[in-house]
Amino acid sequence: MRTLAGYTNIMSAKPGDTVEFKVSSHGPSATFSARLVRLITTEDHPRTAGLIEREVEAAFNGEYPARRQPIHTGSYGYVEHATAFSGLEDFTFQAWLWPTLLGTRRQTIAGTWDESRSLGFALEIDDTGRLTFLMGDGQGTVSTANLPTPLVERQWVFVAASYSAKDRTVVLHQSPRCDIGDLGSPQTRKFDIAAVQGNAAQRHFFIAAHKASGGDGLLLAGGHYNGKIDSPKLHACALSVAEMASLASGAAVERLNECVSAAWDFSIDQGSDVFQDISGNGLDGRLINMPARAMKGYNWTGQFHDWRTAPHEYGAIHFHDDDLYDAGWSTDFTFTIPSGLESGVYAARLDAQGASPAYVIFFVRPPKGQATSDVVYLASTATYMAYANQSLIARDPLDEMSMGSLLVFGEDDVFLDENPEYGKSLYDLHTDGSGVCYSSRLRPILNMSPNAKYWSFGDGYLTGWLDALGINADVITDEDLHYEGESILAPYRVVLTGCHPEYVSLAMWDALKTHLGRGGRLMYLGGNGFYWRTAFHPTLPGLIEVRRAEDGSRAWSAEAGEYFMSMTGEYGGMWRRQDRTPNQLVGVGFCAQGFMTGSCYQWRPASSDPRVDFVFTGVNKGSKFGDYGLSGNGAAGQELDRYDPALGSPKHAVVIATSIGHTDNMVLAKEEFGAMHWMIGGTENKNVRSDIVFFETTGGGAVFSVGSISWPMSLPIDNYQNDVSHVTRNVLERFRDPKPFSLPQ
Repeated sequence: MRTLAGYTNIMSAKPGDTVEFKVSSHGPSATFSARLVRLITTEDHPRTAGLIEREVEAAFNGEYPARRQPIHTGSYGYVEHATAFSGLEDFTFQAWLWPTLLGTRRQTIAGTWDESRSLGFALEIDDTGRLTFLMGDGQGTVSTANLPTPLVERQWVFVAASYSAKDRTVVLHQSPRCDIGDLGSPQTRKFDIAAVQGNAAQRHFFIAAHKASGGDGLLLAGGHYNGKIDSPKLHACALSVAEMASLASGAAVERLNECVSAAWDFSIDQGSDVFQDISGNGLDGRLINMPARAMKGYNWTGQFHDWRTAPHEYGAIHFHDDDLYDAGWSTDFTFTIPSGLESGVYAARLDAQGASPAYVIFFVRPPKGQATSDVVYLASTATYMAYANQSLIARDPLDEMSMGSLLVFGEDDVFLDENPEYGKSLYDLHTDGSGVCYSSRLRPILNMSPNAKYWSFGDGYLTGWLDALGINADVITDEDLHYEGESILAPYRVVLTGCHPEYVSLAMWDALKTHLGRGGRLMYLGGNGFYWRTAFHPTLPGLIEVRRAEDGSRAWSAEAGEYFMSMTGEYGGMWRRQDRTPNQLVGVGFCAQGFMTGSCYQWRPASSDPRVDFVFTGVNKGSKFGDYGLSGNGAAGQELDRYDPALGSPKHAVVIATSIGHTDNMVLAKEEFGAMHWMIGGTENKNVRSDIVFFETTGGGAVFSVGSISWPMSLPIDNYQNDVSHVTRNVLERFRDPKPFSLPQ
């Protein structure tokens, strides 16, 4: 039973770095134990040697008190100031809204409302979708007022509230932005308010939530709003009914210019966790849990799609009640990486009475600029983050058809279903149905763990193979490669990928390309790699972004006009759509997927080319090979990549082998055809295949690609004595040889 979970402050560490472990317990045990292990394999499969972990001496090994550490999801913004909000008497607040989840519960748009003290004011949406004003004096008197007509989901509406302390009245206004065929008319009403704001100090102004409590120095929010907010402004004066009614039309109210308190412009500094006040009063604010930025606003014309070209049309932030960036847990124990600790995949194994073991995984790299091997394994941590805590399988009715069997949920799946606050993957939808475009490693990632069921930490087959064959390899991560570039690869002759390096940044791509041009060798041992363009946040650690633009196998699609990433301004989506096809880098590119069964390979005539003789040492070149494995009983399975010169595969590449025997459960990827037709299955379409490819690069380097996620899952069969294993080892040994490869004439 899953009761323990944890995460680290950093996912990759070198000697001298300190890893902080943050743990939470959902079980009854008063204590838990922690010990350092090195993970050699990551699955307890009956056809293999099983889960192999080796205990390592560490100062933190021992018992610790167990505690439940909460996670507070939901994004919002707040401004803190000692006096700016306590002194408000008359005021007017205005903003544009695009609400996305109405009629469920009360949601706060903005204000100083403090729930714990029933103090301050807020502009809200009530549980029936009506615009509501709330005010409390902190002494027990609370007043509300609302407009009768509910707002409409996913329709822009201008809203405003103006309060007069002298008259104890509030004027509420809403005005939908109507296009052809839209219904809706402006409403403006005046209400008497019994409550006053009270004299207690109010240091915070909230946007997209309200203050729930602030004890023990921890600021907690509630009433999270779902939807976009654009151009919020606060003025220290009250308006009449007539003046309020004129605001939505853009008519100027001179008094507003004279009493502006704050004018927040969300189009400035996109991607950051701060928002700026352009009034000159310095009331800048901070965003919590990373709501989606670079969102098109109420005034988006459709003329420009890059927010950098027309920033004034991208002044909206999309807030969600389930956003999560940093779980914010306290540290239970630390570990400073000692000099001499071998590079590899490590974990703090957590155990408690009645609980299944939990593994908090991290990667140990060698000292910067040093290498302990000529081989380096590039751990696909961006992909692990993209799939972090994925619940797509639980909500997608087509997944049983895709898998070809009833779905079997593991204890991690059950745990995440019971504890949704652990955050979502880039394949999931927010509560309001919008796609999740940010993912963070500053939270427990349950499926990055041994024995996870779906889209799990499957590269233990490769690390187990390396260990079984006595091959020493250093380990680095995607994050290391992104931030350090080709310099981190320079000491190595051979780079190995895992089975699914799907998410890649521009910096990673360029580093690998540069390394190959300088004589490096790359073994791409998976499928569906180098597929989605990924952004790493330049200043916030452990945060990535993906925009599902235009095409590809997408669990959701980005809104029109929101294809450019907020963190970097890069155009999102598939690398294939940006003239950087995987074929150009590794010779093959994603073409088909199917998860019911795997298949085998057949040697191609080109396999007799002397350029690839090194591949076949000790290999039985029969009619087929790879008709075995731990994933669908075949080395060619799950997701496949194909050689295609039209997509940039090098023309001098040797196609050594091609997969055969796929069923109609292995189907073409959707970007492979322009219009729908029936011939997309493996029995009918020749493009449904995996190609094993080799080619040389300038500078004496080379690339070997297998084009299948399932390839590493065939390595352990017969105690690693099989042709998949032999071919992989032969290539690795030749790639380790310093003798340069020569480009063919």
